[in-house]
Amino acid sequence: MISSILGVLVFFAGVWLWRFVWKPRRIAPLPPSPPADPLIGHLRVMPTDNQGEVFHDWAKKYGDVVYVNILGQSIVILDSVKAAEDLLEKRGLIYSDRPTFAVFDLMGWYASLAFMPYGKRFQKHRKLLGSQFTSDASLLWRETQAKNAHQLAKSMIEHKGDHEKMLNWFTTALVTKIAYGFDIKKEGDEYMEISQQNQYLLNNSGTPGATPVDLFPILKYLPDWFPGAYYADFARKGRPTVNAMYDWPYDKVVQALAEGDETPSVIRTLVKQLQQQETSTIEDVEDIKGIGANIFVGGAQSTWSTIVIFLLTMILNPDVQKRAQAEIDSVIGTDRLPEFSDWSSLPYVECVVQEVFRWFPVIPLGIPHRCTEDDVYRGMLIPKGAVVIPNARGMSLDENTYKNPTAFNPSRFLPKPEGNGEPFFTSAFGFGRRICPGRFMGLNGLWIVIATILATANVTRAVDEEGNEIEFEVEFMNGLDNRPKPFPCAITSRSAHASDVLARTVELEH
Repeated sequence: MISSILGVLVFFAGVWLWRFVWKPRRIAPLPPSPPADPLIGHLRVMPTDNQGEVFHDWAKKYGDVVYVNILGQSIVILDSVKAAEDLLEKRGLIYSDRPTFAVFDLMGWYASLAFMPYGKRFQKHRKLLGSQFTSDASLLWRETQAKNAHQLAKSMIEHKGDHEKMLNWFTTALVTKIAYGFDIKKEGDEYMEISQQNQYLLNNSGTPGATPVDLFPILKYLPDWFPGAYYADFARKGRPTVNAMYDWPYDKVVQALAEGDETPSVIRTLVKQLQQQETSTIEDVEDIKGIGANIFVGGAQSTWSTIVIFLLTMILNPDVQKRAQAEIDSVIGTDRLPEFSDWSSLPYVECVVQEVFRWFPVIPLGIPHRCTEDDVYRGMLIPKGAVVIPNARGMSLDENTYKNPTAFNPSRFLPKPEGNGEPFFTSAFGFGRRICPGRFMGLNGLWIVIATILATANVTRAVDEEGNEIEFEVEFMNGLDNRPKPFPCAITSRSAHASDVLARTVELEH
């Protein structure tokens, strides 16, 4: 054990010597950075919580491109949309790679588009997934999304105080149908179990690319009690759960197709295409499994988190909720539910959806990129191998773009003089060749959920047995995404008539 510890220390010393002593002279100065310590660099000042806000504070002092060095690993933080677009989009050829995600690799996410290195396999996944989620292809799933949104609103109203359970059911049922073509018909369904287990892993695995194991992969060879090695042990224990998510739903799809069940779904379409090829490889199968897993967990995770943020913002901003409800009532009345065809006629509801994305991005640091060669930007060196973090949280707080950015204010997007004429927050979906391929599908689904809830329900603070409002602190989780921690919430029907309309609609759809 002593020899292992000495080996780690020698490794760190060697990295430091290379980075700071032997490395050839730089072609340009590095971006500004906070004060660093000898040998360990910015290790002591690197935040572990609320990273997005801390990085944004640094940007106010040092500029929108900030450099930090953790024991020899260069990290560049982009805190403005301008810097992110200039590098991650306009120079995407050298900024589309991913750093090594040691924790997620250990966990088994080897074939997930989100974490995959840039290259031919990435391009293959992107093409396959993109073909199923273009803006036009996403329209095919609107009916399914509307049905699930109606069922979700009805269930949350009926199951008072248990909105988290209903959201878990809704998001899992929706992505299971879209990804694999199966319906979830009972509580405790296998898909529900797989989804819950994998979401637990993702929510407790640390920030992608920023755990000690990611920064120093040698830690994965050390015991879990060694400082910094915890996440490696956590990942190894979670690997069987991830493997089950890859294999089990795929096998069910193959079985269903063999039995003649051709219910539409993304993975069924891809499996059928593969079966029609003259030859296929094990990697071809693994690619389809990875795409399914990416939709199944990633889609459920981000949808769940965004809806929770919507509920939270409605509790904190009752005037916004009333204004959105008034718009719905004036445009479509109270005798039917909102439909996708109403979208353009409900501009304030659209602004509510967009402000939910901006107010607190569910992936506040995006997923880190990696620079594959030395690059000079504004006279500053972005070193080859640097981890490049697009700080979406910082961009959402940019006072040069958003007036009073900490406030939840959907009117900010309305044209002047009614609003501020501020731009929608598209940074929530990523940048360049790494932009989320499911963004059209995700936006459709969230719009119909939010419009349906606003039309049929009131979202308010929960009250105790004496009728007093229950106060709570707004706190967010730290993981792949940062959804709010559970909070007391009351979701009640706006009226008996609204409940009747919702119940009749759900009954007709089923």
